[in-house]
Amino acid sequence: MTTPPPDHPGTGADDEFQPERDEPDEITAHAPSDVAGPDDDGDPDDDGFVSVEVAVPHPVNWRTLTAEDAEYEWLALNEWVDWLRHTFGLPASIVPPCWHRHPELVWELSALHLHWLGAYDPAQHASAPIGWLADFHAAQQRLREWVALSGTRLDRDRPTRQTTWPGEDPEPSSSETSITHRDEDFVAFVIADVNRRAEAEAEFLRDGEDE
Repeated sequence: MTTPPPDHPGTGADDEFQPERDEPDEITAHAPSDVAGPDDDGDPDDDGFVSVEVAVPHPVNWRTLTAEDAEYEWLALNEWVDWLRHTFGLPASIVPPCWHRHPELVWELSALHLHWLGAYDPAQHASAPIGWLADFHAAQQRLREWVALSGTRLDRDRPTRQTTWPGEDPEPSSSETSITHRDEDFVAFVIADVNRRAEAEAEFLRDGEDE
């Protein structure tokens, strides 16, 4: 069965591809009647609230995303990270250009993104954003540590070095490469990742037919 490349988020010797599609959960939330949409059904209760269906931000498991879901999640995360670094003036020591090529940064930024979606959801408590900002402050220190360990920089990048345990084959040596056009590198990376997942899905289906 096809295994993910070393630079794919969450890869490991025991990883197996398990296609599954992440779908947003639907919950019934209470919103003030004056903010309910024109197509919302239901009458206001005694407190002036109506029940509306809202999509709940859900965890993104990068290990099991299908090709279709991965493409969506990559683009959504990339757009949000770009907004984040500009809004808060984050240096490359916190969010480097090639964060997408380092699993440790992908998982951290993805979790921060999902936390932000939940904190600023219209159905969320008004104090939730201050909680996100506090967690964002703590996350910046973790991001600094991840970036320092990874070796990626503003204008150059290399794969995160791995520690070889006894009995394992040594990791292939890697050298730094220059970053000449970040967006082009991101697009090429996402295309390769989506194609890899699509091939793994096809192989998974073929194995099922052969059984």
